[in-house]
Amino acid sequence: MEIRTLRYFAAVAREENMTRAAAQLHVSQPTLSKQMKALEHELGHKLFVRRSFSIELTEEGRLLRERADDLLRLADRIETDFLALGDVTGGDLYLGLAESFQVGLLARQLKGLKQECPGLRYHVTSGDTEQVTEKLDRGLLDFAAIVEEPDGERFSRYETLPLPVADRWGVVLRREDALARKEAVTVDDLAEVPLFCSEQSWARDIPAWAGGRMGELQLEGTFRLPYNGAVFAREGLGYLLTFDRLVDTSESSGLIFRPLEPALESRMYLIWRRRQALSPIAERFLDRLRASLVDDAESKGAGSDESS
Repeated sequence: MEIRTLRYFAAVAREENMTRAAAQLHVSQPTLSKQMKALEHELGHKLFVRRSFSIELTEEGRLLRERADDLLRLADRIETDFLALGDVTGGDLYLGLAESFQVGLLARQLKGLKQECPGLRYHVTSGDTEQVTEKLDRGLLDFAAIVEEPDGERFSRYETLPLPVADRWGVVLRREDALARKEAVTVDDLAEVPLFCSEQSWARDIPAWAGGRMGELQLEGTFRLPYNGAVFAREGLGYLLTFDRLVDTSESSGLIFRPLEPALESRMYLIWRRRQALSPIAERFLDRLRASLVDDAESKGAGSDESS
């Protein structure tokens, strides 16, 4: 199966019309139709249901579209990586990021790298650990930033770089709520009230905090993005468990953040595949990030020595 054939198939699947796809690909309709029939014969499955003025993907066609999208993105990455091998001023960098205040550290390094390398093009996707590591494993990302301790067999295939500051857990709630008058929120405060949280954190982080009283906590709904959970909290539908500084809690927002007690914190880690051949721009980004962490640690150490 050729990459060119997959590009033809992707165009047909996207346009849902053979004539429009042929025009987009700059080939004749008979040529394109012949290629698609040959592809169906090669795979041994019917990929399209042909109608009068359109086509519809079969179940097998939808599966191929999903797989083809990944293969084509990877093929495009290979082309751009090799084109950039001799280019020390640019290239494409692919990042998968969890939701964390520490993303600001990565953004600052990207800004500095962009100033040094004006040809840098960065591509960012957001998601939880499962989502970004899946893309990392498929070769679609250079790095993933996760808010989870990368230990155990699951993470043995990755190199890891811890980022310096932990995210603090707490509750986002309406300013007029009675709990807003407290300095911190305990399990007693949250027992039997509707809570919002990400599925990943509800399964891992919150049980570590609540311990044997986890059964007293009531999960009302799950959100991958804290912004959406904050909208529901603002409507008074429940309380959002999330990190500090991810949600707007300014005076005008109507929301406020209260930390959990006892304190619960999560670290962010940058990970990449072991023995992965990084592109020049990816190597440069990693070197820059490592250097900034060393400089930060040394400056804090010097400050500590002076104070003593």
